[in-house]
Amino acid sequence: MGTCIICGTPVDGRICNSHQEDVVFHFEGNSPDQLISRRFYSGTVDGYADFGVFVDISPGVTGLLHRSELDRRLESLDWEPGDTVFVQVKNVRDNGNIDLGWSIRQSEREFRGVLVQDADGDRDVDDDSDDDGHADESAAESETSDSSESSDSSESDESSSEPNEPSESTPETNSADAAHELTADESDDEEAAESDERSDYDEPEPEGETQRVEIGSLQDRVGQSIRIEGEVVGARQTGGPTVFELRDETGVVDCAAFVEAGVRAYPEIDVGDVVRLDGEVELRRNEIQVETEALVSLEDEDAETVQRRLADALTARARPEAVMPLAAHDSVEAVSEQLLDAAEAIRRAILESRPIVVRHAATADGYVAGAAVERAVLPLIREEYAKSDAEYHYFTRRPLDDAVYGMDAATNDVTRMLQDQDRHDEKLPLVLLLGTGSTVESSDGLGLLGVYGAKRVVVDAAVADEDVEDDTEVLVNPARAEADASDLSTGALSANLAAAVNDDVRDDLAHLPAVSYWEGAPQAYLDLAEESGYDAERVAALREAVALEAYYQSYQDKRELITDLLFGDEEGHDTGLANHVAEQFRIKLDDEVETAQANLEQRDESGVDFAVIDTDSFTHRFDFPPSTLLVEELHRRNRNGSAFVTLGIGMDELYLRSTEDVDVRAVAERARENLPNAGVTANGVREGRIEFLSGVRDDVREAVVDAVVEQLD
Repeated sequence: MGTCIICGTPVDGRICNSHQEDVVFHFEGNSPDQLISRRFYSGTVDGYADFGVFVDISPGVTGLLHRSELDRRLESLDWEPGDTVFVQVKNVRDNGNIDLGWSIRQSEREFRGVLVQDADGDRDVDDDSDDDGHADESAAESETSDSSESSDSSESDESSSEPNEPSESTPETNSADAAHELTADESDDEEAAESDERSDYDEPEPEGETQRVEIGSLQDRVGQSIRIEGEVVGARQTGGPTVFELRDETGVVDCAAFVEAGVRAYPEIDVGDVVRLDGEVELRRNEIQVETEALVSLEDEDAETVQRRLADALTARARPEAVMPLAAHDSVEAVSEQLLDAAEAIRRAILESRPIVVRHAATADGYVAGAAVERAVLPLIREEYAKSDAEYHYFTRRPLDDAVYGMDAATNDVTRMLQDQDRHDEKLPLVLLLGTGSTVESSDGLGLLGVYGAKRVVVDAAVADEDVEDDTEVLVNPARAEADASDLSTGALSANLAAAVNDDVRDDLAHLPAVSYWEGAPQAYLDLAEESGYDAERVAALREAVALEAYYQSYQDKRELITDLLFGDEEGHDTGLANHVAEQFRIKLDDEVETAQANLEQRDESGVDFAVIDTDSFTHRFDFPPSTLLVEELHRRNRNGSAFVTLGIGMDELYLRSTEDVDVRAVAERARENLPNAGVTANGVREGRIEFLSGVRDDVREAVVDAVVEQLD
């Protein structure tokens, strides 16, 4: 029995329940389940991701401080990797993931007390102190280094050795026999100089003829001393060791090298170097890690041998043997070679430790396309990397509000990739654009990526502009292969791409093509979904549920929610989520359509039937459904056999749908000729969007009607 260090109440331990949040804890445990929710802990910044900051609470125990928990923008946070910070543990999940909360207190003196927590409980900090009042080495040092700083307690010793540094004396000689004996003052000066320049000491290098092993075999070598060779694909400094990510032809592994807490080990080793490393394989938090004992950069023939081995393995592993469509579809088969190129680019990015950024429209079709690729890629990342959070580092899905990859989105992507390159030495990403990026309106955005050398792959079922091919490494587009893609959705095309990337998830993807169509889905895809247990009613519910969730927080990937919607039933977690969300979709859409129908202006112009809705006056502009979906639904419900056009006109934009083929660019150009000062432009060809100046809205509406009639005449 002890007493609370704050109020003196008798407790089992050192702090009572009511004062848990008044104390900061230094965690010296080795498992997430030893952490206690609501407590504040000191930690070190491990690195950044798009969605937050990873913080090491102790070596091998890392939590995520999500950006939603911050009291400021993530971009304005001035923490650097290795910085000591203070966070609150909000939750420890069953899978070991740790949810962290923000702490406004960012120094120990702002807390009312400091304690140490380990696997046995809580204790005072000074319980670890030596006779001089100095605390023992931190858990970070003791758990991440195989060598430690030591000094003899005898007063006769005149110097001490640094970690991994050759001793001043050998068994055959001692300080009294040394040729150049140091005086006490000289020894003090020498130790001070060494303390200032610890990062410059000579780290040991691999020696001897130890046989190299493959990284893919390390799971079976825990506790063994091994030698590996490969390319450094990442290097980050933590509050304890320097962590190098090393890749060979079989996988990637984290290698921890320790000098002293927060000091860069092997500063001459950088990302891209080919190295040889000796170390011991350890298992930390169920993840393989190598404790580095010696490391050296390879040159000349040795480096070429490793590089050739990596290149050969990369080529063999990256390109699929063939594309096997999910179902018979001529337009998919017409782009089989393009799909192979795109699949190879994606798989190569995974093997090269290159992040993948997926951009897709915030629509049902767009989310199905993005989720299909995500379903294929994440297992490959988990297989390739030992770290459990690698899928968050190497794969990001960023939905777009528009169907155009414009400068706003491109600037966002470039800013993030340059920050990641600067902070974490990450490679420039592969940017995969699904259902966007294939028209000239995206050229500026694609060009900005190209300036920095980011790889660009575009996959789009709709007709792509010829000029876009120059701005991409791979363009998957049936029209460019002279194939008719009128019955192909981007979701269906992307699902076939996903199957080419990872054939193991083929069964998971079977229902997605059918989900991506609002109408006119090819029978082959409907049959495929039916065979997989998804009848027409379930397919419709999934489509409607995804469409609703795509609208809310449209810029967020909602990875877990979309996974639960599209794949939850397959994983045995049928909670009725899709039906619940789909019901909300139908209620909201029907209410809005009913209001719009009552205010729909219907007119006949030279044999063309028009239905016009003023979306600025007769819709809830900032609630579901968006104008694009509303106009689409009105068009479906009101069209007849003749030429029928639906227009939704808002404050400064107009959406056009037609039963006949209409060239939206030509319509905008004709309207601009009639209204040269109205700023008329087709800014969203995929969604039939025309923009203009709000002051001439009525004139633009009439000019567009005239241009459509002229084109259909």
